[in-house]
Amino acid sequence: MTFDPSLDTAPATPLDTAVDAARQRYVDDRPVSAAWSDRAQRVQPGGNTRSVLYFDPFPFRVERAEGRYLWDVDGHRYVDLLGNYTAGLLGHSPQPVLDAARIALESGWSLGSVHTNEVRLAELLVDRFESIQQIRFTNSGTEANLMALAVALHHTGRGKIVVFRNGYHGGVITFGDASSPVNVPHDWLLCDYNDLGSVDAAFDEHGDDVAAVLVEPMQGSGGCVPATTPFLTGLRNLCDRHGALLIFDEVMTSRFSPGGAQQLLGITPDVTTLGKYLAGGLTFGAFGGRADVMRHFDPTSGGTLGHAGTFNNNVASMAAGVAALTEVLTPEVLADTHARGDRLRTRLNETFTAAGVPMCATGTGSLMNVHGTTGPVVTADDLSDSDDRWKALLFFRLLEAGFYIARRGFIALSIEITDDDIDDVVAVVREMAAEMAATS
Repeated sequence: MTFDPSLDTAPATPLDTAVDAARQRYVDDRPVSAAWSDRAQRVQPGGNTRSVLYFDPFPFRVERAEGRYLWDVDGHRYVDLLGNYTAGLLGHSPQPVLDAARIALESGWSLGSVHTNEVRLAELLVDRFESIQQIRFTNSGTEANLMALAVALHHTGRGKIVVFRNGYHGGVITFGDASSPVNVPHDWLLCDYNDLGSVDAAFDEHGDDVAAVLVEPMQGSGGCVPATTPFLTGLRNLCDRHGALLIFDEVMTSRFSPGGAQQLLGITPDVTTLGKYLAGGLTFGAFGGRADVMRHFDPTSGGTLGHAGTFNNNVASMAAGVAALTEVLTPEVLADTHARGDRLRTRLNETFTAAGVPMCATGTGSLMNVHGTTGPVVTADDLSDSDDRWKALLFFRLLEAGFYIARRGFIALSIEITDDDIDDVVAVVREMAAEMAATS
C-alpha cells in the first residue's frame, strides 16, 4: 500500500511536504499492518470495530503489550502514551491485577449470581468518592451515563437534559455542534461549555422541565478543555435552585485524585459516572450518587427501576478492580502521575512557544491534547482555526521515534511512564518544531 497525497493542485507548503513525507515513511515501514488492514476491510466496515482507532492511511496492528510498551506486527516497539484513551492508567498487565483476575476465573465465571468482590469494589468506590453513597456497576462508561440519565428522569419526573457542545459521554451520547445521529433520543438542551450564561438561559426557558445537567469536569474527547471552577460552581447552584440533578461524568477525570476531579474542585455532584481504568483495564463502568436517588433501584425501599446487564458484576472486572484500588493506585501513585502530566504539558507549550510554531497543549494532569493553534483554548470555538496538519506531523514523527499518541493529539499517561520518557518525547517535539520553524 502506498500513500496517495491529496489531488489538490495548490502548491505544497513546507508543512504539507513534511506531513506527506512522514506519512509515506509510516506506510513504507509497515507492510504487515497494511496487509491486515486490507484483510479487515473486507469483513469489518472501516477495518475495525471501534471507530476511534482508525486513522489514515491505516492503523498499525498491535501484536502484544507489556508494561508501558506496545509491539506491532511489523516489529516496531512504542512507548504507549495513549493508555487506551485513559482505560490503561495502570499500564499493560500489571501483576496484581493479572493475578486477581486469574484467581477469579479459576473459581468460575458467568456465575449468574451475586458474589463477594462486587461488594468489596463497591465499598472501595463509595469510600473514595464523596458524592457516592451507593453505586451500581455497568460494562462501560456509556452504559453508566445512560443509567444515570434514566434515574435522573425518573427521580425528577422531568424530561429535558442539559448537555454541552463537543461533550462526549459514550458512543450514543456524543455532541459536536449538534446531537449525533447515533445518539439515544433524549430531549437534549445543548449549551456552550464554560459559558454559564447559555445554561442560565436554558434554565430560564425550561427550568421546570430540566431533569439533569450532564457535564465533564474536563471535556476529554472535545480536546481536553478543562471546565473553569466558576462554571462548575454555577452549574451546582443552578441545579440546586431549579431542583435538577447535577451529574459529573468522571469516566476520564476520576484519575485526577483518589476522589476524582470533584475532590480537587470541592464541588459535589448528585450523581457520578465512572469507567475506564477502575477495573485495572478490564471492561468496567459504574454510576452512583445520593442514596435517595439510587434507592429507585432498591425494591426493598420501594424502588421500581430495573437495571439489567449480564456482565455488570463479571468476576474478572470485579476482582481486578479490587486489586487495582488496594494494591496499585495509591494516592501517591496518582499524585505522581498527575504531576508528571502537568510537567509534560508545560514543557510542550514551552517548546512550541520557543520555536514559534502554532501549537499548544491543553488539559489537566495526566490527560492532555495537542492542537494546531497557539491558544489559549477555553471553549471549542477557540479551536476553530486549528490546523490539523500540525497534529498529523506530530503523530507520525512520534510514531517514527517510538511513541504512540492518538492521531487527534490526545495523550493519556499511564503510571508506567517515566521522567526519562517525558524527556525523550520533548526532545522529539523540540527537533520537529525547530525543523519546521527553519522552513517558515
